[in-house]
Amino acid sequence: MSMSANAATYFVDRHMAEGRGAKTAFREAGGDKRSITYGELAEGSARVATALGRAGIRREERAAMLVLDQIEFPLLFWGAVKAGVVPIPLNTLLATSVYDVILKDSRASILFVSAELWPVVEEAARAAADLRHIVVIGGNTPEGAESFAAFIDGAEPSETLSTHIDDTAFWLYSSGSTGQPKGVKHVHGSLKATSDTYGAQVLGIQEDDVIFSAAKLFFAYGLGNGMTFPLSAGATSILFNGRPTPGSVSEVLETEKPTIFCGVPTLYAATVHHYERNPKPDAPLRRCISAGEALPEEVGKKWQQIWGVDILDGVGSTEMLHIFLSNVPGDVVYGTSGKPVPGYEVRLVDEDGNDVGPGGIGELLVRGASAADGYWNRRDKSRTTFEGEWTRTGDKYEMTQDERFVYCGRTDDMFKVSGIWVSPFEVEQALIGHEAVLEAAVIAARDEEGLEKPKAVIVLKDGAAREGLEAELKDFVKNRVGKWKYPRWIQFADDLPKTATGKIQRFKLRDM
Repeated sequence: MSMSANAATYFVDRHMAEGRGAKTAFREAGGDKRSITYGELAEGSARVATALGRAGIRREERAAMLVLDQIEFPLLFWGAVKAGVVPIPLNTLLATSVYDVILKDSRASILFVSAELWPVVEEAARAAADLRHIVVIGGNTPEGAESFAAFIDGAEPSETLSTHIDDTAFWLYSSGSTGQPKGVKHVHGSLKATSDTYGAQVLGIQEDDVIFSAAKLFFAYGLGNGMTFPLSAGATSILFNGRPTPGSVSEVLETEKPTIFCGVPTLYAATVHHYERNPKPDAPLRRCISAGEALPEEVGKKWQQIWGVDILDGVGSTEMLHIFLSNVPGDVVYGTSGKPVPGYEVRLVDEDGNDVGPGGIGELLVRGASAADGYWNRRDKSRTTFEGEWTRTGDKYEMTQDERFVYCGRTDDMFKVSGIWVSPFEVEQALIGHEAVLEAAVIAARDEEGLEKPKAVIVLKDGAAREGLEAELKDFVKNRVGKWKYPRWIQFADDLPKTATGKIQRFKLRDM
């Protein structure tokens, strides 16, 4: 069959010719456990494409998607892509004020929203001048909106629009770990680039795999895990629209029997702690991956002891769409982010742009085919992030002698003590190695002489006693990573401020 550059041709339509029409593509966990076959996905997304045109949504207009991980998500995403309309999956955990900013910034013409999320977005949607249509999935249809069932009623499947490989296919808004989110534009070719590199050559996803991503589809990491990677191989993806906690994730593992699990470090840490007191579920896991933040060494080792399966820790970004630096099967070194994924090149540079060799610390730059086409209406930021073929990550790394990469922290989070760089992550890893500590975040604070020193904010495990712990933790860090790196101040907290994708918002800790 001839292949259009439209990403939907590869990820959706080709499965009909390859005989997978009756195979389950997506299955919802829990509830009424709806599922959709590859054939139903192809036909249903083609009907969505027709319905968009019928509603007057033209090519290159934006379709905002505030949609939970449910069957309608892939139908809407691929339907928009087939029509040349640009879907924008939105973080489902934001405040009304942020949705207001995003809807106005994107100038979206249509909003698809799960009924459960309508109350938080209603005010922003009604104030968005460019929004001409609101389509609500499930529940009661509010005034001025249309139900999803009515939206697609009577729409006959249309042909997938032929597009250029460099046409904009979709946007994602960055998670905003340091401020307001930015619209990141991705082209049709980016999706296959990630499935051909990480999906095929590191994850090694196969047609008989069942994949469960705790990271949601609105997140670049989750979009690859839960949608494009399984569709690239003809596999099955489990959709879970609830909050991923150790209990809920364990229930999905037990009932849905996935072979691949995709999590984030904070969830892995909490789940390891959960399994210290509860039996692990019965699931045929053969591969586990992590991204979003660097995985603490202790967490990876404990998970491997429990499951007999390594966690492949990797680094990705919204700008690069998925993981470009990773540990790989059979070559896992916990405490490192591994080596470049085949198809990507990385380098470290100092403040003057000079290359940094093994043993030095520099900012990580990456190049590869999945790089974004820039930020929407943020030309200044686009020019400082995307430098020719290279993308600045904003992450500080150290390269070891055997050319593995060790995460040191965000560029904004690094600081010097006595003229020497301190990696917040190194101190955090040391703290997490203590049996009483569940999570830790380290920031710079100034002492009475105005000099920067490490300060730690710590979440303890259930039942851990605080008495005498502060001094014990300081000594613990001194013995592990060096006497000058220990936290001069330790503050205990019930939780750490995070983005919806699990990244610690250290800038918020500076105000505590």
